[in-house]
Amino acid sequence: MEQEGGNGRLFFRGLQNRSHEKMKLRKRKSTLYLRPPNSSERSGDLLGENIYLVLFTIALRICNCFLVQTSFVPDEYWQSLEVAHHMVFNYGYLTWEWTERLRGYTYPLIFASIYKILHLLGKDSVQLLFFCQLCSWFTWYCCTRTLTNTMETVLTIIALFYYPLEGSKSMNSVKYSSLVALAFIIRPTALIPWIPLVFRHFWQEQKKLDLILYQFLPIGFITLSLSLIIDRVFFGQWTLVQYNFLKFNVLQNLGMFYGSHPWHWYFSQGFPAVLGTHLPFFIHGCFLAPKRYRILLVTILWTLLVYSMLSHKEFRFIYPVLPFCMVFCGYSLNHLKTWKKPALSFLFLSNMLLAFYTGLVHQRGTLDVMTHIQELCYNNPNISSASVFIMMPCHSTPYYSHVHYPLPMRFLQCPPDLTGKSQYLDEADIFYLNPLNWLYREFHNDSTLPTHLIIFSILEEEISAFLISSSYERTAVFFHTHLPEGRTGSHIYVYERKLKRKLNRS
Repeated sequence: MEQEGGNGRLFFRGLQNRSHEKMKLRKRKSTLYLRPPNSSERSGDLLGENIYLVLFTIALRICNCFLVQTSFVPDEYWQSLEVAHHMVFNYGYLTWEWTERLRGYTYPLIFASIYKILHLLGKDSVQLLFFCQLCSWFTWYCCTRTLTNTMETVLTIIALFYYPLEGSKSMNSVKYSSLVALAFIIRPTALIPWIPLVFRHFWQEQKKLDLILYQFLPIGFITLSLSLIIDRVFFGQWTLVQYNFLKFNVLQNLGMFYGSHPWHWYFSQGFPAVLGTHLPFFIHGCFLAPKRYRILLVTILWTLLVYSMLSHKEFRFIYPVLPFCMVFCGYSLNHLKTWKKPALSFLFLSNMLLAFYTGLVHQRGTLDVMTHIQELCYNNPNISSASVFIMMPCHSTPYYSHVHYPLPMRFLQCPPDLTGKSQYLDEADIFYLNPLNWLYREFHNDSTLPTHLIIFSILEEEISAFLISSSYERTAVFFHTHLPEGRTGSHIYVYERKLKRKLNRS
């Protein structure tokens, strides 16, 4: 019995020793996991990796700037660069939105400041102006463009970094709310995706009154005051452009003058087109992402629903929710095992091909033709007697911001009806009803004929009689798109009036 008891004690001591060794091993492993023995070296490696990542991103975006040589929508020129050019050089064109004070000068002031510095330095050539425009930090197709939607998206991304999301280590209520306020000043619709996010923050905040009194109200007052002062300087009167913008586009829904789509357009076409080949990964990621990211999915759906209630719809309007979508795409790719590499290759190749095509090929003619006009201004000795008429859908091309020369130019106007008249037709609509008759009525006197005409190829046959009788000859051709539709042709033609040749024949 004693021997058996001794053996039993030895047995239990052995178990205790083994358990102690296991506990020591676990503690050692946990210590290794939480605090690496070479933590300073590891921190240095991470810092080096981050620096290389930042440098790579900067280099990629610089290449990105030069690989986007096409046009997207008129607002990227007419609501930013053209306005800034007018602010600095006192010539250019301000669209009806500016006479109606629907737009504010805060965003164009960024570009105007650059133009003014270059002008004072005597370096305001078109090439340098373009270089400053292209050297921006926006993403591939849309974010290299000077759209207010671009700045709205960028500010949203930075604000989201500081948003108090569960588990976030960089949360800062003052910073994120300041960025949201600035985005609202630049484009009032920027507030739409932030409504559920701000409401969630307010709901979870313990000191709700302090959040309103010491953060939201002071930040809102300062940014709105700054916007009012800037617009007071340039408009010459106190104007709340954010209210005018919302009244026109949301309350009165007059944006439908520029086209309307069915309510489901964003869900059936717009959103899938913006996501592209990321769509299946986004859907997959929605089922995998942690609960704390549900607020981002709510934000995406909320934004799509709100914009769906407006008649006028465009791809760029929902661009700010694209960064939210990428969170879910990342979770999808992270959970793929066998198919991860093929999926990454598929996403890279499909997006690269689409980016290069849309950035270098599709709709590039409207930029190329204005570069041609700019070159004529500086190389033509008879430029003082020259004039240009752009007979295309209104705002198809950039204007003085790209030509940068006080050349007399004209284009077909298309302001919306702000008087409430029925059966309203703008100048462009009237022109396209019967282009030939319109031209003969408009230019009944040869002295009023412009020296250069710019048209889409689809219009050439219809006005050929006018071109021949007025001694116009085609002098330049520019490719525009493989997908012509409506009033837009595949090529752009430049016609020049040859007066001397006509006199010799007579």
